[in-house]
Formats: sequence, structure tokens, C-alpha cells
Amino acid sequence: MSSDLVPHYLDRSTGKMIEERISYPKIQHGIVRSKSLQHILNTLFNRSWYCKLYGKLVDRAASKKNIQKFAQNFRIDLTEVEKSIDKYPNLNAFFSRKLKPGARPFVQDESVFCSPADGKVLVYPQLNERTRLPIKGSHVDIAALLASESETRPFHGGSACIVRLAPYDYHRFHFPIEGQAGSPKDIDGRYYLVNQLALSIKPDLFAHNKRVVTYVETEKFGRFAYIEVSGFAVGRIIQTHTSGAVRRGQEKGYFQFGGSTLVLLFEPDKIIFDQDLINNTQSNIEVQVQTGTQIGTQRI
Repeated sequence: MSSDLVPHYLDRSTGKMIEERISYPKIQHGIVRSKSLQHILNTLFNRSWYCKLYGKLVDRAASKKNIQKFAQNFRIDLTEVEKSIDKYPNLNAFFSRKLKPGARPFVQDESVFCSPADGKVLVYPQLNERTRLPIKGSHVDIAALLASESETRPFHGGSACIVRLAPYDYHRFHFPIEGQAGSPKDIDGRYYLVNQLALSIKPDLFAHNKRVVTYVETEKFGRFAYIEVSGFAVGRIIQTHTSGAVRRGQEKGYFQFGGSTLVLLFEPDKIIFDQDLINNTQSNIEVQVQTGTQIGTQRI
């Protein structure tokens, strides 16, 4: 198999490059190579009806028998999961599992910006004058991502962070710092796959998938956009917070079954991303981080 079709990421905690485990690898690699298969996928399966159907399947009690296999295949650390496997009524419930208290402590330094989720990170310290994200050799228009030209203006020349959650990651997401959160805004869209193979086919997929945008006002990092992006088979993005004051580390919501992504947009001169994340992004390497760990600091 060609090396460019074998996705890898850097584990920040160990410094090792890891081959990413993906669902149905032969099928996914086949899709990358075949325009016909891509057309079938995009025409039939990355639509809301399929995601709703798939969601019903993983909500069924019969899916409970698949939890153990899912955990084993993706090497999920069960010691940090809130409950034992037999306590989850179905696969979807396990997928959106909570962790034990203290499993994801947040750095408490107010000048530190923490990762909002477990996932693979790319950072962009300064967006160009056209306000686009340079992903996989292409460019994602932030106006399309936010579905608004006017809401894009404050982020001209700003910064961005992408956190891609693989199916095996902890799928709850949190507020990185304290602040005031506005009401979430739903933006309708499709349900494209969101992994390295999918990005190689369609780098601007974030601006096409279903997503939710929340604006958060903070003292240290200004106003930033917090965007949840659905992936393939993600039937719903659940919001568990109410608008208003939020705490560092407070749960914001969770994704149901499937891969998904968070995109954070910052105003100019508000954040300094950690240098290792910058260097790896420039080398087109995603870095696996954990919720609550530092990804940047306040620009003073």
C-alpha cells in the first residue's frame, strides 16, 4: 500500500509517530483511489437520511454486543471510562461516554489556552489576507465555514486551530477557558468523512459539513468562534451547556457516533500557539493532544 495512503499522526505525550487506525481501511483506501466510489459515497451516503438511519442502528440494544469489539479494535483505555462496558445500553452511549472525574484535568493558569477535546491538532498562527485556512494544499474559506461574510470580518488576519476527533477519541468537548458563551447557531450541511484520507480528497469539507457555531467572549483571549463540525455518520451534535457564563473545563457538548472536528477561530494578536504545534502543522503533521492540556498562551 502506498505510504501516502497510510495516515499517521504524532502522539504529543510520547513523541512517537503513530499509524492511525481507521474503520474499514480497504473501503476507505478504495474510495481515495476511485472517483466512481467517491461519487457513490457523496450521492447516497453522506446525507442526513443515512446518518439518521445509522444513528438508529447504534442506538439499538442489539448494538451493545459490539462495544467490546469496538474498544479492542481501537485500543480504548477502559481504565479512564466512567462506567464499565456492561453498563452502557448501546454502542452510541459508549461512543459518547464520559470519563472518570480527574481523567482530563485542565491547566488552571489563566494565561493558558487549553485543548477543548481529545484529538489531532493543526494550528495556523496567522490567517492570510483572504481569511482562508490552508489545509492539505487547498484553502478553506472562513466566510463559507461561518456561513456569513459579516461574522468573518473580526477574524481577518487572526488565528485558527483545528481539532479532529477520530471515532476512538473521547467525544465530549469542553470550554477551554472561562468566558461568556452566546447561543449556538446551527448551519445545515452534508456529512463527509473527516480524516486524513478524506481531507486529501476534499480539503474544504469543513465548510460543507453540518456544523454549529458558538461565539465566546473572554478577558484573556478576546472573542473566538467555537465551531463543531459533523463527520460521516454523525447524526447529532448535542449541546449540554446553556448560553451565558462558562467555566474553564466545563462540558459544552458531545458528538454522537462518527468522526468529527472542532474549529476555533481567533481575532488578531490574541493567542500564541505552542511552537511544537506550529512546527508540526508546517510539516503537515497532526499532533494528538488530550483535553485540558496547553495548546497556546495569551499574547501580551
